[in-house]
Amino acid sequence: MHDQTTRDRILESALHLFSTKGYIGATTKEIAKKAGLAEVTLFRHFRSKEKLFETVLNSYTFLPDLKGLLPQVSDKPYEESLLIIAERFYDKLSERKEMIQLVQAEVQRYPEKLLKTYQKFIYELWHTLALYLNELQKKRIITKLDPEIGARAFLGMCFAYFNAQELMLNKTPDKKTKDETLKGFVQIFVRGTTA
Repeated sequence: MHDQTTRDRILESALHLFSTKGYIGATTKEIAKKAGLAEVTLFRHFRSKEKLFETVLNSYTFLPDLKGLLPQVSDKPYEESLLIIAERFYDKLSERKEMIQLVQAEVQRYPEKLLKTYQKFIYELWHTLALYLNELQKKRIITKLDPEIGARAFLGMCFAYFNAQELMLNKTPDKKTKDETLKGFVQIFVRGTTA
């Protein structure tokens, strides 16, 4: 139990510092200090800064939410399920906006440190949704399409809206506009994939 508490403190400190200073700017020494630990303790839990960053991505992004959400929506109608997924995805992106901005900027400037970890996370996100789409194919709810491509298209539409709206325009949409836009994306996707 004590180890889990220490691990959680490290992860929360890392999330905060990665979100405010970026991956490059946040040092393991600062992360350990913020968690109230010695740096050596951080390395007992995470063998490298890259592993720590990967764990932060896998713990505090949409991936764990999606994994928990899919069993909950599996018995709901297709369009309703996708709308729930789209809304939760957008909300999580919005919640982690600062970290996303920093990581995207750093990936462009310093790809050898971040690109592999970031890509692994994105592929895992796509693959998780693809498994859900594959199940819908087996039930003959959706057409024969490559589930990986379907997952990329669906999450890509939602991310593109978030990116344009909140990162490029720096404007959080009101709830009605956001809901109507996501509903429109879902309807387009459903029309294009329904069997």
